[in-house]
Amino acid sequence: MHILLLVTALGLAQEPPLQIPPPVSEAPAAVAAQAPAPSPATPAPGPKVPPAVTTPPAPAAPLSFYSERFDFAWDRIIPLPANLDGLKVNSIFFNKRVVQPGFFNLLKGAEFGTRAQVEVTNTGKYPKVAGFAVAVLDKDGRLLGVASGGTKVGTIKAGETETFDLNFTQVKERLALGDKFFLTIELRN
Repeated sequence: MHILLLVTALGLAQEPPLQIPPPVSEAPAAVAAQAPAPSPATPAPGPKVPPAVTTPPAPAAPLSFYSERFDFAWDRIIPLPANLDGLKVNSIFFNKRVVQPGFFNLLKGAEFGTRAQVEVTNTGKYPKVAGFAVAVLDKDGRLLGVASGGTKVGTIKAGETETFDLNFTQVKERLALGDKFFLTIELRN
């Protein structure tokens, strides 16, 4: 009995289905066509209102930005000529992180991800905060993987050289077949 009351209550609590009006017939259009057209009214002269003056929003502070395409090489240091506002990119290196023999004998040969390692030097006078993105393409222009990273805590101090590991995750198995790669750098304050 309780189940019957519950089912009845739920059925009554639902909203009725959406009612779609039937299509408009051509008859009202024909009646409207026979009605006399209203005479054009002469607008009354009134005060002229100047167009509204809007000021465009202030543009965001420009970021230092660099993006370039280079030839790809797997497991080999690639020297780069990039320099972005005093942040000199020395090189990039694509490989799989593997524990070296003798370091931890229990983990010898274990893989710990695929990366692009970027080495940069701040040749400017001020500290820099950098973000990096790398996209690897095959010879047909198909995307094989993407990695990003950069300064997380602190800055790259003037005169210092730092190395950043950009991690490839999920899509990374064909990276060694790369032909070209894009390197993008964005500096922020």
